[in-house]
Amino acid sequence: MTFSGTARARAALMSWILVALAAWPVMSAQVASAATPSAMQCTPGGPASLPDFTPLVARYGPAVVNIEVIEKTPEGAAQGNDPLNDFFRRFGIPAPGGDSQRHEEPVRGAGSGFIVSPDGYVLTNDHVVEGASQVTVRLVDQREFRAKVVGTDERTDIAVLKIAAAGLPVVRFGDPAKLRPGQWVLAIGSPFGFENSATAGIVSAIGRSLPSENYVPFIQTDVAVNPGNSGGPLFNLQGEVVGINSQIFSRTGGFMGVSFAIPIDVAENVERQIIRVGHVVRGKIGVTIQEVTADLADSFGLRGPHGALVSSVESKSPAAAAGMQPGDVVLSVQGHTIDHFGELSSRISDMRPGSQATLTLWRDRRERTVQVRIAELREPLTAQGGNAARPAPVRAKPNQLGLTIRPLAPQEKAEARTHGSLVVEAVSGAGEVAGVEPGDVILGVDGRRISTVEELETAAKASRNKSIALLIQRASQQLFLPITVP
Repeated sequence: MTFSGTARARAALMSWILVALAAWPVMSAQVASAATPSAMQCTPGGPASLPDFTPLVARYGPAVVNIEVIEKTPEGAAQGNDPLNDFFRRFGIPAPGGDSQRHEEPVRGAGSGFIVSPDGYVLTNDHVVEGASQVTVRLVDQREFRAKVVGTDERTDIAVLKIAAAGLPVVRFGDPAKLRPGQWVLAIGSPFGFENSATAGIVSAIGRSLPSENYVPFIQTDVAVNPGNSGGPLFNLQGEVVGINSQIFSRTGGFMGVSFAIPIDVAENVERQIIRVGHVVRGKIGVTIQEVTADLADSFGLRGPHGALVSSVESKSPAAAAGMQPGDVVLSVQGHTIDHFGELSSRISDMRPGSQATLTLWRDRRERTVQVRIAELREPLTAQGGNAARPAPVRAKPNQLGLTIRPLAPQEKAEARTHGSLVVEAVSGAGEVAGVEPGDVILGVDGRRISTVEELETAAKASRNKSIALLIQRASQQLFLPITVP
């Protein structure tokens, strides 16, 4: 009985397995038919498969570069953290313990970038090369080039580099305006120094405005971006660069699923201006704006929360001349709808100063149109030491002596009790080797008085010797420093 019962059980089990196997193709077909059309067509790899990024990485990976920087030694680092050392230095007294002679190791950093022209122009983030005294670009084939920083733009976090090479692989640009949330995107970069690493994800949102970042309508993705990815490209499925990976939201310092990229059209505009004119020219109309929340939209009689709410208007500004008022909601610029308030800053800044802009406003629960003349956005001056205005920090490049310099404001000259007109902002290269320090006031070169940046550049280029004698004022002392001319 036991044997026969077991045999019957086995027979029943086998019969069930055969039935299940026979039904499997039908069940598989039913499951497949339940798949959504978008899932069935999401990739070139076939129905219901994930994207195959292999061809994209193989073709455009060589155009992605690793960027290594050596940062300038922080001011005061050579004297340690003891405030007494700075006190002794200012009065020309050797610091106790010899701290003034201590050598600090250079600070190193790394990031990513990508080649945009065969003759060696490279795009990356401004924060990757900020404060760098030396920038090295390394290609996938391990060739290394010393890079020149052509220019940077802090507002958009874009930097343009140039390396001396030809016939380089390049990327091609796409249209960020065609991106939609849910689309696949791919990032290539050097997270934590692991060169040419590819990570994929989807577009989470578009047109994101971050705090204090109203000039960039960021692309939000869930692509894994970590330290070292900054400055690398964001590709769409067609192999086109649609953004530059720039920031992450993180509570740990690492990837947490929220990454932000600068749209490539924003970067391309910055690149074009830096290469052609050396800096970025932006438009402005003279308003302060804020987000339109659901409650604000309701209070102004809008159908929904969109547009940019004007919270203040500068006196004698183009906006004031056009009759704009606090409480106006800007709905569109030149026919382009403003969905998020940050889009207004982006649209206006891209317009040429002197041109006319047509703005559609919402005021008193109805639409009206105004014409505003675009002015040039200039960086504000900073005020220190009472009401005296001092020049804002200049994002200038170091000259051939490794000196980044700027003119002294009258109040600064009075406080320093100097007849000099130039102050050293940062030091690298030959100037650093010679012992020039930030804060030194330049008085002359080879016995000749120097009062302008142009005079210093001319004197350095005209020198027939291997070095020049730079006369500086440091605190209350004057001294000559010999600098080898590169």
